[in-house]
Amino acid sequence: MKVKADWMAGPSGGALRWLLALCLLLTGAAQAADDDNRGAAETLRETTEAVLAVIDSAEGYVDEDPQRYYRAVHEVLDPVVDFRGFARGVMGDYATSDRYRSLDPAGREQLRDQLERFTETMRKGLVRTYSKGLLAFNGSRVDLDEDGSREEGGRATLRQFIYSDEAEPYVVTYTMARGQDGRWLIRNLIVEDVNLGKIYRSQFESSARNYDGDLDKVISNWNVEGLDS
Repeated sequence: MKVKADWMAGPSGGALRWLLALCLLLTGAAQAADDDNRGAAETLRETTEAVLAVIDSAEGYVDEDPQRYYRAVHEVLDPVVDFRGFARGVMGDYATSDRYRSLDPAGREQLRDQLERFTETMRKGLVRTYSKGLLAFNGSRVDLDEDGSREEGGRATLRQFIYSDEAEPYVVTYTMARGQDGRWLIRNLIVEDVNLGKIYRSQFESSARNYDGDLDKVISNWNVEGLDS
């Protein structure tokens, strides 16, 4: 499949396009965090221009100071991405509530520490990858698929078409939910039929097998920037 092949090839080509799409969506969600009365789809449409401003600003300094750019993107993403929930989902059976309850106090403390460390690892790697994709923006048109998007209660599914130089647009399905404080939080992303959460979970399970279930080694050797690790 074309899209999956592009993604597996690393952060280039189609992968950069879907990373761009994600950044557009995440920035839209950031605005929603400041105005709980606005819907996710409305926020997405209103904040596309803000993404262009981020890119324009970064072009003036990113080559000399990329860390400044990454910090700027963190400021946008940190309030709206449920990195801990995403990391826990990637850890799968290794971080379930049932497993936590089955452990003794020392084991629970160890699992909490592992989850926190993995959350930070995911946070840094994902944001850096998204940042690179954001810089690749080249005027692609992004349209919300009204028929394929819905918002109900505290959950929303947004479907977007990303147009570029390809004959057909890329289809990005983005799920988000409101947290207890009313803010929209990112839950998962699907590009065509490539489910980001499931891919990373499979990668984690494979790594855990390679290290005989030693999660500390899995986390220490984790590489979230692409799937070539």
